[in-house]
Amino acid sequence: MKISSHAVARMLGSWQEGAGPAHQRLSDRLRLLILDGRLSLGAALPSERDLAAALGTSRTTVGAAYRTLVDHGYLATRARARATVRLPDDPPPERRAGAAPSTINPSFAAPPTIDLSFAAPPAPNEILHAAFATALERLPRHFARHGYDRYGTAELRAAVADWYGRRGLPTRPDHVLITNGAQHALALLARTLLSPRDKVLIDHPTYPHAIRAFTDVRARLLPVAVTPSGWDAAQLRAAGRAAHLAYLIPDFHNPTGLCMSASVRRGLKLACPTVVDETMTDLALDGTEPEPFALHAPAAISVGSVSKSIWGGLRIGWIRAAPAVLERVEQARSATDLGTPVVEQLATAVLLDQRQTRRPDALDRLRAQRDALRQAVAAHLPDVDAPEPPGGLTVWAAFPEPVSSRLAALAPDHGVTIAAGPRFGVGGAFERYVRLPYTLPEEQLTRAVRGLARARQALVEGATGRHTPAPVA
Repeated sequence: MKISSHAVARMLGSWQEGAGPAHQRLSDRLRLLILDGRLSLGAALPSERDLAAALGTSRTTVGAAYRTLVDHGYLATRARARATVRLPDDPPPERRAGAAPSTINPSFAAPPTIDLSFAAPPAPNEILHAAFATALERLPRHFARHGYDRYGTAELRAAVADWYGRRGLPTRPDHVLITNGAQHALALLARTLLSPRDKVLIDHPTYPHAIRAFTDVRARLLPVAVTPSGWDAAQLRAAGRAAHLAYLIPDFHNPTGLCMSASVRRGLKLACPTVVDETMTDLALDGTEPEPFALHAPAAISVGSVSKSIWGGLRIGWIRAAPAVLERVEQARSATDLGTPVVEQLATAVLLDQRQTRRPDALDRLRAQRDALRQAVAAHLPDVDAPEPPGGLTVWAAFPEPVSSRLAALAPDHGVTIAAGPRFGVGGAFERYVRLPYTLPEEQLTRAVRGLARARQALVEGATGRHTPAPVA
C-alpha cells in the first residue's frame, strides 16, 4: 500500500516543534507513527523529494530521517523502489542465542513502568468469581445445542434488554446481538453498513480503535470537534447531511470524559444512521447516569459492553438495533467468527441481572482516584489543564505546548507509559493533549504524574526517547 506525501504530512502534524536537528525530529515522529500503527507495516512511504515538498523542508532533511529509520530497522529499502515500513527484528542482547546470563543485581533493577495507556479497571474478584460459578452451573442447559450462535444466548440477550429497560428504554431481546466486546461490534457495523469512500462523522477526539475500524473499510472520516463545553449540535447536523454514518460517544466520552447534555440529545436529529457507544454509561461519578440516546432517536444503533464497568478481560459486548439491521450484521459476521463464548455470556447475564455494572463502591474508588490524579497534576504539572470529568475513566489533560508525541516516546525512561494525543484524532491533531486514566491506585497515579513531570523536564533539556509506545484501550 502506497501512502501519499500529503497523508504522511497530515499525520506528522507539528513535527518541527522541539529541540535537536530537524532530521532527528522528523525521524522520531515517523518512528512514533510506525510504532503507534498509524503507518502500517509494509506501507510504502513517499519519495524523499515528494515528502520534502509536502513538508516544506529540504530533501536532505527527509533523506537523513529516512536513513536513521533504516539504520534502526524501521524502514526497508531497495533500488528504484519506495522505502517500506517494518519493525526491528533483532532481539535485544540478553535474548540472543548464546548470550551470557545477565549479571545485574535484581535488587538494583529499575522499578516497573506504570502503564497509563490503558483506561480499564481491575477485575472485581469476588463478584466475577461468583458470576462464573453460577454460569458453570447453568452451562449444561446448552450442551444439547451446537454452541454456535451469532446472535448470542437467550439469557444474555434478555439481560441486556432488561438493562436498557431499567434505563427507560423498552427493548426486546430480538433487538440485541451479542459480540466479542464493543470494538468487535464497531468492526461488524463498519463492514456491514459502509462501503469504500463512504463518509463517517466522528467526534474529535474519539476512541482510537473506532478510527481504525472505519479506516479499515476505507471510509473517509468527517471529524466534528468535541470542545471543553461539549458537542455543537449545529455542526453535527451539518456534517450529518454529508455523512453515510455517524459514530458518537455521548456517555462519558473517551477520551474527554464529557457527557452530552439532555437538551442536545433531545434535539439532535442527524440525517444519517447513527451509532452511539455506551460503553461508559454505568460510570457516572457526578450526578445521575445519562438517559439512553436512542430514547429520542429510536433508529439509533447502540453499542455497549462490560469491559469498562466490570473488566476488560470479559470480552462481551452487544449491539442494540432494529431486527433488520441485526440480520444484516449476523449475515456478515460469519466471515470472521461464529459467535461469542457461551460461558462468558452466561456470566455476563448474571452480572447484568444482579445490577453489578454500577456498583457504589467501585464508583467511590474511581472518584478518589480521579481526585488524586488531578491533585498530582496540579502539584507537579501546574500549567497543565486537567478538567474534572463527570464520569468515565479518563482526564483529557491539555499542555501549554505541543509535546504529546515526544512525551510518549520519552516517558518510559521516567517510569510511565502514555498514549500520545494524536492517537485519538486524525491529521496529527491533539499534540497538546494526553489522556490520563485514573483506574490505578492513588499512590501509583501520583508516581506516574511525577514521572511525567520528569519526562517533560527532560524534553525541555533536549532528551530524545527510544521506547515503544504501548497499545491503547
